[in-house]
Parts: sequence; C-alpha cells; structure tokens
Amino acid sequence: MAGYGVFAQVYDKLTLNVPYGQIAEYYDGKIRKFRDGDGNFLADAGCGTGNLTARLARLGYDVIGAEPSPDMLSEAMNKPHDGVQYICQDMTELDLYGEADIIVSTLDSVNHLSSAADIAKFFRAAALNLRRGGLLLFDFNTIYKHEKVLGNNTYIYDLADIYCAWQNRYNPQDHSVAISLDFFEKEGKVYTRSSEHFFEHAYSVEKLTEMLKKSGFDRVEVFGDLSFDAPKPEEQRIIFAAHITNSQNGVFKDDIAP
Repeated sequence: MAGYGVFAQVYDKLTLNVPYGQIAEYYDGKIRKFRDGDGNFLADAGCGTGNLTARLARLGYDVIGAEPSPDMLSEAMNKPHDGVQYICQDMTELDLYGEADIIVSTLDSVNHLSSAADIAKFFRAAALNLRRGGLLLFDFNTIYKHEKVLGNNTYIYDLADIYCAWQNRYNPQDHSVAISLDFFEKEGKVYTRSSEHFFEHAYSVEKLTEMLKKSGFDRVEVFGDLSFDAPKPEEQRIIFAAHITNSQNGVFKDDIAP
C-alpha cells in the first residue's frame, strides 16, 4: 500500500463526498455496542490522510493512526491533529507497542492489500496488538461491487484545478479490480499529467471469516454498510466486527494459503 505520492496530494479533493462525520459516529456506535469494557485506546490502520482518524479522536478515543504511505501521512500531519499520534507503518506489520482496545480499518484499506496472504498477515497483526476482549472493525468492498459497480467502468472528476480520469479493469477470475488514475493538474495555462496504478481485491464473507478465526478471533459478525443489520445480497460494502474473547493473543491456528 505504500506510495500513492500523487494520489495523496489530491485525495482530499476527490473524496469531498465521503461522509466522514457519519462514518465516525457509526463506528463509535459499533464500539459502544460491542467492545468489552470501557478502554478507549484505538488504532486506525491504513488511516490515509487522517480525515476519519481525527474525527474518532474528537469523539474521545486515544488514537494512533498507522499508514504506510509517507505522502498520505504528510497530508494528515498538516491538519489539526486532535491528539492523534501518527506512525508510518504497514498494516501487515502493525506494531502499536502496547495492546489496543479497538482497531479499525476503513474506506477499503483491507481491499488494497495485495493478496489473501497479506490480509491474513494483517488479521494476525491486529490480533497480536489487541488486548483480550479487544475488537477489530473494518469495512470491505464486496465481490458484487467489484463486478457490478466498479467493473470495467471509467469515472471522470472535473474539479476547479484538477481533472482526473479513473479507469477500472475487472478480473472475473479473482474478483480483483486494476485501477488507473490519470491526473491533470492546472499550472497557469497548462496542465501537468501524472498517474497512479493500484489494485483492489475482493473475497467472500465466508473466506474472510475463516481467515479471521484462524488468526485468533473467536467471534465474527457482519453487517451492511453503515448498518446494524445483516448485509443484503447486493451490498457494496460490508462491515466486519471481529472479537478476541477466549483466545490467547499471539497463538494462531494453521496458516492460511493465499
């Protein structure tokens, strides 16, 4: 996930429609309902430019934001911190130097991991960094969204000082989407072109649940996007709530094949 140099500079402009306040309140509600105890040490894994991270801090959590891209972190640190401590760290190698009460990962960060093996590494790292009774909350773009919504579509963002062409290429064999972004930034009377390329991967709820349980999570629940109800068949994003209740941190079951 590291990199995203050009993307980091324009990310906030392209995500003005993301309801960060609503998302923060939703996760706060989930935490209040599902966490064991009243601990408020929260880590945001794959925190990007910190828009959600800072809002979670304002809700009263002691927050660490972990992000592998120095460029994304730079954007986050140029904003009001609201008490957030930011660290440059890959999700698959998460090390919080202490036990968190809650780990969250939002806005498709887990989809951006490069393989099922890397997702399993993140789940194991999360389990290692959570206290017993801890809670992992993350969202995940569904296979339905990759196939029917992102698909092979192209999106155009025409903003005041930047033009972005977003092109997708869907692979039905593994449900991945190759994403190419071409940016045209206005500098005086000319536009400068730059590009970013990355992938998103999608897996079934059953596959992810199995991976979570093999990584040390005892109970896994799934919900529709920003919902407390079960996912619908055409859900585009699913919320996972994974709990560590009886397992000993750091003791994992059989490895998971990619």
